[in-house]
Amino acid sequence: MAAALPSVGRIPKMPPPPKLPKTVLGIDMGYDTLKLALCRAGTVRKVAFAPMPKNLIREGRVTSAQAMGELIKQTMRQNGMRSASNAAVILSNENSYVRDVTMPLMSAEQLVINIPYEFNDYITDELKTYVFDYAMISTPEEMENERLSASEEHSPSMELMLSAVPVAVLDDAKQILRKAGLKLVKAAPSLCAYISLIRQAEKVRGGKEKREYCLLDLGFQSIRMYMFRGDKHIVTRVLENGLSVLDTAIADAFDVDAHLAHTYLLTNYEGCQNQEACVNAYNNLSVELMRALNFYRFSNPDSEVNDIWLCGGGAIIAPLQEAIKETLDMNIHQASSLVPGGDRVPDCHQYVEAVGIALE
Repeated sequence: MAAALPSVGRIPKMPPPPKLPKTVLGIDMGYDTLKLALCRAGTVRKVAFAPMPKNLIREGRVTSAQAMGELIKQTMRQNGMRSASNAAVILSNENSYVRDVTMPLMSAEQLVINIPYEFNDYITDELKTYVFDYAMISTPEEMENERLSASEEHSPSMELMLSAVPVAVLDDAKQILRKAGLKLVKAAPSLCAYISLIRQAEKVRGGKEKREYCLLDLGFQSIRMYMFRGDKHIVTRVLENGLSVLDTAIADAFDVDAHLAHTYLLTNYEGCQNQEACVNAYNNLSVELMRALNFYRFSNPDSEVNDIWLCGGGAIIAPLQEAIKETLDMNIHQASSLVPGGDRVPDCHQYVEAVGIALE
């Protein structure tokens, strides 16, 4: 992921990123569902999912590596994925940090020393318990221009995307995969999976002016609005309420527990998605999203974002989609349209992150 800079003032040719194996199993361990996507040579070959046992994930951490490894192995076996040996894993948002920063031009050795201190305001634990990595956002041409235009008042700088993940979280991922008979070749937050998909989409568009992307992850615990210009991440807004508020509404209406209510929601049992309490929840969520979007536009007055791509469990809830479309007055797309060959993948909206993490 990292690109070496030999010394201050020298702008190197950027080395290509490490190549992933030709065949990679993308794994997304969500609160309510395990998603697997077997990708080979940049295309999706097979997908599979399994319901997540209750309490197997708490606060973004897997509570039993043995149980999760067995669940992955069983799901692979039942869906003809046993040939996979390399895996790429989505890291939970609760246990990973991502920052876009501008730093003075420096060597790779200096970056190793300085990057941890960029997270001082975010990480309360000891920095030595975290693994840090970075990716270059600035192109070599941009860094060369920075160097040439540098003066006493203006030092050359570079844009970076930084990440920080607890060592224990990575160790957990390795242990889980060992139990499933897999080798970890890549681990990154959701944001990186979306960047991979956007890069694929931008290639298809063929070098036109970079498009603005608003990806909306309608998740169980929370809803996240990711804003990009081309493949450059601009900002992420988080709504603390997710689909769980709909589960609560349905549980109350049908007098069932929240787990069964979630099944009702996804299958639209007896038209429960149109319950008055659910409609009110759709409207409340849509208003919160509109506020987040308005703030983004205020902070980025040159923005012309008009399209939203939906993913996550809520992407199939038609009344929620309609409420979002009416409130935000934007074009709505399924994020599966960003997946290479996504129109041929059943229920592709579920596997967007698993596919994205398995791509280069």
